[in-house]
Amino acid sequence: MSNCGRRELLLGAAAALVLHSPAAWAHNAAGVVDPPQPAPATKLTLDDGAVTTLPPLLKDRVTALQLIFTSCQATCPIQGALFADAAKRLGTGQQVAQLLSISIDPDRDTPAVLREWLKRYGASPRWRAAQPDKAQLEALTSFLKSKVAGPDPHTAQVYYFDRKGQLVLRSVDFPPAADVVKSLEQLAGKRAK
Repeated sequence: MSNCGRRELLLGAAAALVLHSPAAWAHNAAGVVDPPQPAPATKLTLDDGAVTTLPPLLKDRVTALQLIFTSCQATCPIQGALFADAAKRLGTGQQVAQLLSISIDPDRDTPAVLREWLKRYGASPRWRAAQPDKAQLEALTSFLKSKVAGPDPHTAQVYYFDRKGQLVLRSVDFPPAADVVKSLEQLAGKRAK
């Protein structure tokens, strides 16, 4: 797909997201990321204890990523429900799309705690959770532009990565699960070059 075609695809997905929450555009860095930005090499420990970095986890898949922490009582339960719904909607067919929840509380959110959190919301092979290396968390949140002022230190955005592991789209806060699935399906429809 040409750069023009990719841009049209992403702009269409961004337009669909903004229709649901136009006010969110004023508060977050939402929209198409142009040019796409390669994911930082953040070290992650997955919910099953496997250790990797973000780029290989994203490679050859399209990914919807969210930031959470399991002790959160405000936005994160909604985010968990949103990804649980998206995982159900994605089903068990095409395995190129994945969901990834990364904790912003690596001291508390161990792999075992993250496994329990996933189980609480309806674990799915499509949905993983990860504990980032504490020393690299600031760089990851800066890359995503996910920090906000207030008692909850992160947005409720979803960050979309293409098959090359590049950030291509930032959603508004709390995009509907149907929009998450639609954006992933649109990204999966194009082949990496």
